[in-house]
Amino acid sequence: QVQVVESGGGLEQPGGSRRLSCAAAGSRFSVYNWGWYRQAPEKQRDLVASITSGGSTNYADSVEGRFTISRDSAKNTVYLQMNSLKPEDTAVYYCNTVPGIYNWGQGTPVTVSS
Repeated sequence: QVQVVESGGGLEQPGGSRRLSCAAAGSRFSVYNWGWYRQAPEKQRDLVASITSGGSTNYADSVEGRFTISRDSAKNTVYLQMNSLKPEDTAVYYCNTVPGIYNWGQGTPVTVSS
């Protein structure tokens, strides 16, 4: 059974940076496209960044130029480097394949506030 575990969230000031990690144990990690999703309070979960099995990336307009997604197939891990954080980035962040085929993890909360 595949278990996806996100980590790295926390409280950050506006303008700060944060690096999220997602470990996908037991998955056929390297063959899938992976993504980071986020869900703000009372809103739907949205895809904000994705990376293909070949390493091509795509970003939502709201994070383009500030967030960078990467993957390490040797470690079955996906990362999200978040820079120039804004209060509107506050959300619980999840990772999964694109589209999501595995059970969702608990996510890692990110709060951007002064």
